[in-house]
Amino acid sequence: MKIFNLLLILGIITSCSSNKFIQEKPIVFDEQRIELTKEYLKGRYELKQETITIIPRMIVVHWTAIASLEDSFDAFKRPTLPSWRPDLTTISGLNVSSHFLVDQDGTVYRLMPENHMARHVIGLNHCAIGIENVGGTENTPLTQAQLKANIKLIKYLKNKYAIDYLIGHHEYTLFEDHPLWLEVNDGYRTTKTDPGPEFMAELRMATLKLNFKPLPK
Repeated sequence: MKIFNLLLILGIITSCSSNKFIQEKPIVFDEQRIELTKEYLKGRYELKQETITIIPRMIVVHWTAIASLEDSFDAFKRPTLPSWRPDLTTISGLNVSSHFLVDQDGTVYRLMPENHMARHVIGLNHCAIGIENVGGTENTPLTQAQLKANIKLIKYLKNKYAIDYLIGHHEYTLFEDHPLWLEVNDGYRTTKTDPGPEFMAELRMATLKLNFKPLPK
């Protein structure tokens, strides 16, 4: 565990030196979360791994449907699911999370290492980096500042990793027959609307030169 923490700190220091637009705001990533993540990889995807590292192949954009930064952060912070998410507990006790959280003013926070698995999208967590955007409620729609921050973050991630796809959370079921899809339970699906077609259209227009692959049909 001490070695894991040392590597995490070294990774954060390295990231800070080259990506100053990203601020560090780590969620709790203790031994419990690591073990629950390993269980998720094995139980949901039949991937038995000694580590929780992933090879990022896609970026999934979300909204939190929570109005404030701190309340959004608190939803991801703990290793285990809160009591108000019994629908997900039957699948796994691992709390939902994301690699990045973008505030309404466009500030980008890294919540966890980019190459560790986060629970944020059914069927694809084993290969997906998640970007959560604070808001998405009636009174807190996503902002232009968030759009600009997402574009900058996506460009950074595409430059760093061999990422093929950029998708909105509402588009994840298009991958059900794709080789990247690994969810073992055909009945485990949820309906998502985030971050919406308009936000994704703007992101795709701004990142055309990155040559992401088209979504499966």
